[in-house]
Amino acid sequence: MAEGVSSATSTEEMNGSGNLMDFLDEPFPDVGTYEDFHTIDWLREKSRDTDRHRKITSKSKESIWELIKSLLDAWSGWLVMLLIGLLSGTLAGVIDLAVDWMTDLKEGVCLSVFWYSHEQCCWTSNETTFADRDKCPQWQKWAELMTGHTEGAGVYMLNYFLYVVWALFFSFLAVSLVRVFAPYACGSGIPEIKTILSGFIIRGYLGKWTLLIKTVTLVLAVSSGLSLGKEGPLVHVACCCGNLFCSLFSKYSKNEGKRREVLSAAAAAGVSVAFGAPIGGVLFSLEEVSYYFPLKTLWRSFFAALVAAFTLRSINPFGNNRLVLFYVEYHTPWYMAELVPFILLGVFGGLWGTLFIRCNIAWCRRRKTTLLGKYPVLEVIVVTGVTAILAFPNPYTRRSTSELISELFNDCGALESSQLCDYVNNSNMTRPVDDIPDRPAGPGVYSALWQLTLALVFKIVITIFTFGMKIPSGLFIPSMAVGAIAGRIVGIAVEQMAYHHHDWIIFKSWCRPGADCVTPGLYAMVGAAACLGGVTRMTVSLVVIMFELTGGLEYIVPLMAAAVTSKWVADAFGKEGIYEAHIQLNGYPYLDQDEFTHRTLATDVMRPRRNEPPLSLLTQDSTTVEDVETLIKETDYNGFPVVVSRESERLIGFVQRRDLILAIKTARQKQDGVVSNSVVYFTEDAPQIPLSNPQPLKLRRILNLSPFTVTDHTPMETVVDIFRKLGLRQCLVTRSGRLLGIITKKDVLRHMAQMMNQDPGSIMFN
Repeated sequence: MAEGVSSATSTEEMNGSGNLMDFLDEPFPDVGTYEDFHTIDWLREKSRDTDRHRKITSKSKESIWELIKSLLDAWSGWLVMLLIGLLSGTLAGVIDLAVDWMTDLKEGVCLSVFWYSHEQCCWTSNETTFADRDKCPQWQKWAELMTGHTEGAGVYMLNYFLYVVWALFFSFLAVSLVRVFAPYACGSGIPEIKTILSGFIIRGYLGKWTLLIKTVTLVLAVSSGLSLGKEGPLVHVACCCGNLFCSLFSKYSKNEGKRREVLSAAAAAGVSVAFGAPIGGVLFSLEEVSYYFPLKTLWRSFFAALVAAFTLRSINPFGNNRLVLFYVEYHTPWYMAELVPFILLGVFGGLWGTLFIRCNIAWCRRRKTTLLGKYPVLEVIVVTGVTAILAFPNPYTRRSTSELISELFNDCGALESSQLCDYVNNSNMTRPVDDIPDRPAGPGVYSALWQLTLALVFKIVITIFTFGMKIPSGLFIPSMAVGAIAGRIVGIAVEQMAYHHHDWIIFKSWCRPGADCVTPGLYAMVGAAACLGGVTRMTVSLVVIMFELTGGLEYIVPLMAAAVTSKWVADAFGKEGIYEAHIQLNGYPYLDQDEFTHRTLATDVMRPRRNEPPLSLLTQDSTTVEDVETLIKETDYNGFPVVVSRESERLIGFVQRRDLILAIKTARQKQDGVVSNSVVYFTEDAPQIPLSNPQPLKLRRILNLSPFTVTDHTPMETVVDIFRKLGLRQCLVTRSGRLLGIITKKDVLRHMAQMMNQDPGSIMFN
C-alpha cells in the first residue's frame, strides 16, 4: 500500500548547541510511520489526528487565511469522497461495457461497428424483427464470416474451436499481466481489504499499478468465460481509487487511521457500482469489511456510494436506464405456504456454502504446498480450457454468468422467447399480458431443466477450482448463479405441482385454477440470496443488495428467511465465511469478532516465557547510542519498553524501533558531537555533564509515555477485547508498576489458534 509519507526533505534546524538536542522538539520526516507487513497503532494515530486538529483550530483564529485553510481541511474529506465516487463509477461503467463487448467477441463480430456488442449491433440495425431480435445481418458469427455458411457440423465445430481459443487468449493475457506487472491484482481482494482495514500494512496492494492492472485484467478474466465475477474485485478497485486520492491530502496520507476511514467509504462505493446498490454498499462496508466505522464514516460512505451510483447511471452501460442488469418486475405476490420452499432453498444455500468453503480452502492449501503453486499460468490455462470446452455445448453455461442470472430471474411474459418460457398456452386465454395464469410446461421447459441441472453441477465443481487463481476473481456472481439455477428448478417444480394438483390442501387456500400463483423467477432470486449468504455469511447487507439489485421490494421477507436460514445452516458446520477462511489461510494478523471464552491469564501469553532470554529494553538515562544500535541490529522487535533502571524495572514508556532508527540517523546528520558512546536520555531534563564527555542525545519526544498496560492477572478474555476494540499493536504486562513482559497482536492470535487446537505457527504473514 502506498503510504503517502513525505520524503526525507530538509529537517528542522537545531535551536543551537547550547540547548540539549532540542532539534527533536520539531517532528522530523517519516517519524510515526510503519514498515511493510506491520500493524498500525490506532491509539497513536487517533492522538496524532486530535493534535493536528487542535493546532488547526487554534491557528484559524489568527487570520482569515488560516480560517480558509481550516475550512478547506474540514471539506477535504467530502472532496475525497466525491473523487472516489466519480472515478470508481467511471471505471465500473468502462469495465461493464468492455466485458459486454469482449464476451460477445468470443462468438462473433459486428461488421458495421466492430466495438459494438451483439445487442448494441442489432439495436442499431433497421432489419431486425422483434421475433428474431438476436439476429441481424450486421452481426456475424466467426464461422459464418469465414465460410459463408450458418449451419452444419463444420460450422458448429469451427465456432466451438474459436470460442475456446478466444477464452484461452483472454485468460493467458490476464494471468501474464498480473504476474509481470502487479502480483497483488489477483484474487477477489476482499480478504486483504478486510486485513488492511483492521490496521495491517501491505504496501503496493492499493497502489497505482495494482489499480491499472486489476481494471484491465478484470475485463479479460470475466470475458474469458471463467466461473468468476467482477463484483469483489470492484471493491478492491474502488479502494485503490481511495488510496490514490488519499495521497493528495496530507490529512490522510500521513495518518494511517484516517486513511482507513476513507478506504471503508471506498469499499461502499465499490459495492454500489458492482451491484447498483448504494445503500447495500454502505451496509456491506459496515457489516463485512470495516473494522473501525465511526458515524462520520457512515455519512461519507453514503455520499461516496451515491456519487458512484450516479456516475454509473450517467454512463448507462446496460442500455436499460437501470443501474443493474438484473432488474425485474414480478406481477404476483408471494404466499405464506411458499415460505417452505424458500427455507429449503436457504438450507441448500447453507450446505453449498459449507461445501464450497471446505473444498476451495483444501484446494488453495494444496496449491500453496505443492508444485501446483509454481505454475500459476499453466493452472489458469488448464482451468480456462476445461471451462470453455465444457461450457460451449450448454447454452446456459456458454453465455456470461450475469446474462444467465438475468434470464433465471425473469418472469415469463407473453413476449418472452426463452426456452424457460416454453409453456403450453390455452387458446381461449383472454387475460391481460401481465397476468398470465399458470400453465403446463412444454417440451422447451423440460429440455431447459435438464440443461440447467447439468449447468448447476458444472458451476458447483468448476467454481471451487477457479476462485483463488492468480487472476482477478470475484465470488458473488458464481454463488448467485448456483443459487439462481437451483431456485429456478425448484420454482418450476412448485409451479407445476400447483397447476396439476391445485386441489391439494397446501394449494387449495391460495391457488385457484387459472390463476397466476407461482413465480419461478422469484425462487431463483431467493436461491441466489441463499447461496451468496451461505458462502459469505452476510445477512442484512445481502438482503438490501438483493432488493436493490432486482427492484423486488415486496419480496424482502422471503429474502430474509432464506438469508437467515442459510447462515444458520452454514454456521452449524463452521463459523467462518469464505473471506475469513482465506485470511486464515494466508496467515494475515486479523482479529475476528468471535468471543474468546477460555480461562487463561495475561501471564500465560506474555513474553518472555520461562527459559526464554529476558525482555529487550532500554533505560531512561544510562543507554548509549552504540547500545541502542546493537539492540536494533540483534533483534527484529517493533519497539522497546523504557524503564528507570535494569534493577528496578519501573516502566517509563515505550519507543518504536523505526522512530529510534530515524532519530539516531537524523541526529548524526544534523547535530555535531553525537557519537557511539553518547548517552541517550528519555528524561525531561538531562543532568549536567562534564565538557570532556561526548554530546548526549535526548529522545524524549519519540517516547510514548502512556503505553497500554495490563496486570499479569488480567483475564485473556479482557486482553483480547482490548486488542480488538482499541486496535492495539502491543500491550505491556506489569505488576505494581514493575515491567514483567509484553503481549503483541501476533501473541494473541497464536494463543487463540492454540486454544482452538490449530497450528499457532500459521499466524504469520505468508
